[in-house]
Amino acid sequence: MTIFPKIERITRDATVSHFLLMFGYKLFSLYFPLFLIARGFSLPQVGYTYLLIYLPLALFAPVVGFFSHKISPIILATSGIFGYGIYCLGMILIHPVQMWILFSLFQIFLGISAALFFVSMRGILIAAPLENPNRAFAWFYSAPFYAAVIAPVVGAILIWKFNFFGVFAFSLVLQFFNAIFCFISLERQKIPGLSIKISGKTLLWKEKFQDIQQNYQSVFEKLKKRNIFIPIMVAFCVLLLGGFYRAFFVLFLKDLGWTQNLILLFVSLLSLVFLPLSLLLIKRIEKLTSQKSIFQGAAITGFFSIALGSLGGFANFSSIFFVKIGQAVGGLMSGSGRSGLLSQRLKEHPKEAGALDTIFSPLGAALGSLLSGLIIGILGFSNLFILGGIFVFVVAMVGKKLSQKA
Repeated sequence: MTIFPKIERITRDATVSHFLLMFGYKLFSLYFPLFLIARGFSLPQVGYTYLLIYLPLALFAPVVGFFSHKISPIILATSGIFGYGIYCLGMILIHPVQMWILFSLFQIFLGISAALFFVSMRGILIAAPLENPNRAFAWFYSAPFYAAVIAPVVGAILIWKFNFFGVFAFSLVLQFFNAIFCFISLERQKIPGLSIKISGKTLLWKEKFQDIQQNYQSVFEKLKKRNIFIPIMVAFCVLLLGGFYRAFFVLFLKDLGWTQNLILLFVSLLSLVFLPLSLLLIKRIEKLTSQKSIFQGAAITGFFSIALGSLGGFANFSSIFFVKIGQAVGGLMSGSGRSGLLSQRLKEHPKEAGALDTIFSPLGAALGSLLSGLIIGILGFSNLFILGGIFVFVVAMVGKKLSQKA
């Protein structure tokens, strides 16, 4: 019996492309808040910067879902990867403070590029004949953790040697080759309805829009059912809490007096330890129903957020490391359960389901970053994490009870 969970070919190719995308992004993303603070940004401005990335991602997701009916999702996903490369080029050429408007436009552009990739890739996975959707999405969502094992280390070396020019230039080249891999590998899959080759008469845009409108009406009718709506909203609350950490966790470590090298060691070691743990976790996730995976993941995430905020003066490397491992476990369970549930219940409308699933993640991150940016000056890091954790834990418990009554 192998320790590796089964992975289908389409899941493997999607996960590899996701890994390469996140590897290129994580070369510099860990240091981005520190970079902004060093350039004179305030804490609310850091949160606002993340809002500029994640809100367009959420808003543009339905647009990508619409265009995926006329343009192959494979082409759209490849375009999104190229977009990440163009973003890196923009970060090389512009100054974030002196060219604030152009800098902001590039953050929006990154959000749109992410929408192109994630909506299309989720739609591709949902349309594929997956044996176990929960397992497939668990593989897909674990890719950023694998990338984070060495990407921050490589990024730190590049920044030390060549400043941020080096790290953005390397990421640019990597995304170019990733785009080629994505296009070739996915086109070879020959998934029905996703091939580049189009035969027969295609519908006019007006007719297609009417069809899509009917599809979304069908999707929302199903989403209104209690046994779907409740777990999806619980999973969204996990994403909302994730927005708190996305913008401020690294700054929280800096506030504790951690050096950049210690932060780098922490993130790399966290991902390295989580890598084998994720393989065991995927085996567990594939045995759970999507709802159970969501509720258990949310409760775990909320509990460990409370624990992190409660550490106070006892916070050290080992205690924070243990807490973050717990949060990573909860996040993977909740995210894969959410996508698995949508994949199973909305199988007949994969492109709309992919768009809808993509909306949740960036919208949660955007609203979480915005909200935490507004209140962190009042609450401070510890209270912010505690209150966010209590909220998610309570929502998970209440949601589980209500779902059982449905």
